[in-house]
Amino acid sequence: MSDMPDDYLDNHYIHRSNWLRAAVLGANDGILSTASLAIGVAAASDLREPIILATLAGLVAGALSMAAGEYVSVSSQTDVEKADIEREIIELRETPELELQRLAEIYEKRGLKKETALLVAEELTEHDVLAAHIRDELGINEISQAKPIQAALASGSAFTFGGVLPLIVALFLPIDNMEYFLYGFAIVFLIILGIVAAKTGGSSIGKAIIRVTFWGTVAMGLTALVGYLFGATL
Repeated sequence: MSDMPDDYLDNHYIHRSNWLRAAVLGANDGILSTASLAIGVAAASDLREPIILATLAGLVAGALSMAAGEYVSVSSQTDVEKADIEREIIELRETPELELQRLAEIYEKRGLKKETALLVAEELTEHDVLAAHIRDELGINEISQAKPIQAALASGSAFTFGGVLPLIVALFLPIDNMEYFLYGFAIVFLIILGIVAAKTGGSSIGKAIIRVTFWGTVAMGLTALVGYLFGATL
């Protein structure tokens, strides 16, 4: 055990869950949203300018919306966590014996004998009573704790990166059959994202590819259909 490196636990995939979720969501949404928007306009127009304008507008609006949405939603989670911690502080001050018993019951349910559970609860209470209850009663730890700024930056940046890819296609590929170019490259981009996310998170690459390909095709196909059905020449 003494030969183990100090950062041994840092290798676990769960340590990446907060920023990985936000980054994958942002990049996936960036690719899919801007590509779908561009495909819808391309299906209704033979001109490049409207496609580029729609894609750029979708990119800027989407990145800002994604960052703001992540910040607001994760901040709400942070507010709930803070409220529960404040409540726990009051309970520890007013009913310490009841809180000790509650902590012991948690450990007992996890498999410890009653006497051992109580001993563990007492020792952890002596060390840092609030930290013990936050972690084991509320289920909040450094890995799962909400981080609004981190989530907002990761989502906004990832959306921008993902949205730039369809914009490049709209800028430089031939206008003829543009919707097919957008669809094809978007699927390639999504597959690459799925592979990177799966490898980073230690999950199945095959499942990630199937997931992004299927839902990407559905989203872009429906948007193209709307463009064909309602697209007067722009």
